[in-house]
Amino acid sequence: MHSPASAIRVLIVDDHPMVREGLRSMLGADGIDVVGEAANAADAIRSVETLSPDVVLLDVGLPDADGLTALTAIKARAPRTSVLVVTMHDEPRLVRKAIEAGAAGYVLKGIGRPELIASVRAVLDGESVVDRALLRSVISETFAGDTGRVLPVEPLTPVERDVLKLVADGLTNREISDRMRWSVATAKKYVQRILDKLGVSDRTQAAVEAVRAGLLD
Repeated sequence: MHSPASAIRVLIVDDHPMVREGLRSMLGADGIDVVGEAANAADAIRSVETLSPDVVLLDVGLPDADGLTALTAIKARAPRTSVLVVTMHDEPRLVRKAIEAGAAGYVLKGIGRPELIASVRAVLDGESVVDRALLRSVISETFAGDTGRVLPVEPLTPVERDVLKLVADGLTNREISDRMRWSVATAKKYVQRILDKLGVSDRTQAAVEAVRAGLLD
């Protein structure tokens, strides 16, 4: 588990040197340490194993393999490492595939420095950083094409269903705490309980799986 007192260890994976340099420069902030860079999937997987980053910034277009294949391999080898996809592609189907492969977040290139830093910190804290409009597109596509899935989950309480709806709307823990008039710690507790019941590792997967199972009806 990451210690709040230690710097967040970040690995940047992108095949364009200028993009890697730009991301490294943008992440030059207190509490963040870029521990390595990789230009292809093979180097990314090796770097994850040797450097043990907390967060990987991953492009989906890599020269030696599909970025989603690299994502799956990274999560298999380092399930506690949070992967934040940073790409120019905004197709809902691609976002959904990345989420299902284990991405903790999905942001577009062109994101501002404050937003990027906040996203890195957020995925490490279990937050969803998918743009709300993009998340709604993913959920809408899922609802249209892949509903009715029966999940072996423990039933959610009415309060947990309310919180899950807020998660599906893209609200952060702090926003959920404000909406429910709870402390942030209580909001985090409820979100984690929901993740455990759904058998998923992050909030965005929870939103998708909830729609699949009809839990938001």
